[in-house]
Amino acid sequence: MSKVVMYTTGICPFCIMAKRIFDDMKVPYEEIRVDKHPEKRQEMMEITNRRTVPQVFIGDHHVGGCDDTQNALRSGQLNVWLKEAGIHV
Repeated sequence: MSKVVMYTTGICPFCIMAKRIFDDMKVPYEEIRVDKHPEKRQEMMEITNRRTVPQVFIGDHHVGGCDDTQNALRSGQLNVWLKEAGIHV
């Protein structure tokens, strides 16, 4: 996996904030809406051991939720993970 994938719902303010981070960076992402595809929520929970959205992945790396993504952005780690996944910012 060499892209950004986000498990989200349509009404989650934290999902909107996480998506905005990547939109502002002009980094494309695949959005998996667990409210429209309940089987994907189960998939997300099995992969992450978490029930909450968003759940963000960069390549094979599980970033975590919105707070984790914001913290990674502030620390510069988000750019490191993007580059490691072959995504140029």
